[in-house]
Amino acid sequence: MVRKFKAESNKIYFINKYSLFYIMEGNGMIQVDFKNYFNWDNKLIFLEKGQYIKFLSDSFTVREIIFDNKESFDNPDVRVLFKHLVAVGYINFEECLDCQKYLEDTLYSNNNSIIDISVNQWYWQNPFNANQSEYQIIFDLKEVIDQEFKNILTTDDVFSILGQSGRKMHRLIKNKVGLSIKDLISRKKVLESQKLIAFTDQNIETIGYELGYTDPAYFNRMFKNKTGITPGAFRDQIGYQHEDHFEQQLFELLKEFHSTQRQTGFYASKLYMSEKTLSRKVKDKFNISIGKLIRYEIIKTAKMNLIQGMKIKEVAFMLGFNEVSHFTSFFKKYTNQTPSQFLSKKYKQ
Repeated sequence: MVRKFKAESNKIYFINKYSLFYIMEGNGMIQVDFKNYFNWDNKLIFLEKGQYIKFLSDSFTVREIIFDNKESFDNPDVRVLFKHLVAVGYINFEECLDCQKYLEDTLYSNNNSIIDISVNQWYWQNPFNANQSEYQIIFDLKEVIDQEFKNILTTDDVFSILGQSGRKMHRLIKNKVGLSIKDLISRKKVLESQKLIAFTDQNIETIGYELGYTDPAYFNRMFKNKTGITPGAFRDQIGYQHEDHFEQQLFELLKEFHSTQRQTGFYASKLYMSEKTLSRKVKDKFNISIGKLIRYEIIKTAKMNLIQGMKIKEVAFMLGFNEVSHFTSFFKKYTNQTPSQFLSKKYKQ
């Protein structure tokens, strides 16, 4: 099934079937499984059953493809798109010409073809810098953790289930993923506890027992250690019925003024709060600085206008840079390429 829709601000979209999201337009952040992402543009986002996505403003237009053919997901290569270990699964849309061609069509006769295209693109991007057999080991681990995390699962249990050498697997996961197996198990348990706390009215002690924590005090300490907040406070703060329009108001201001206003004080005054309060609130909600959000909007606008054919000099002046060289230096600092290199890479394919 394919649908195009205008996302509702702060609505939780629970994923019941494997789904692809392509954000056609929008301003602000998206949230997936309690993580906020501001660099969502030019990506095809793949979400598996049990995840959720939330749009933190009402400016998003989204194309969603829901995959009903379960047989597709019996292919072990397909899971690299959906069962990502440490972040949302995605591929870079602007680097995938076949993806662009597919999504430009008005009729979709075979949704599975976008899966095949995306798998090839994902392996070409090679985010973990691993070979195909190493990827299968990594995602075998993901399968085991997903199935067994409610039990008292140790790293030795994982080795036994997968029939892998402990030392070899430890080294592979640490080198390619950047986390230990123990860390991955812990992250999964914390994420699932967050979902149960935020999206159900289950007693917190019951949630702890359900996830294998027989000591409620230990569960509370573990949760606070991993998230910085107690389970009760997390429910009060994150509960999905709670509405907060701060995100939408902030991103509307950034969209309107980022080309001329780069000082925290300007946005703080517009939101009727101190610079210190704004900085802390942005850090608490998004885990980044207000300065980084402003820079991101500048880079996003620059890329969009360069792709649409505006000259580098024109983009520089439009964004408030007095010298083209200053814009070029800024662009390179935050993208690791000059505007000319960006355009060359975009159209070289």
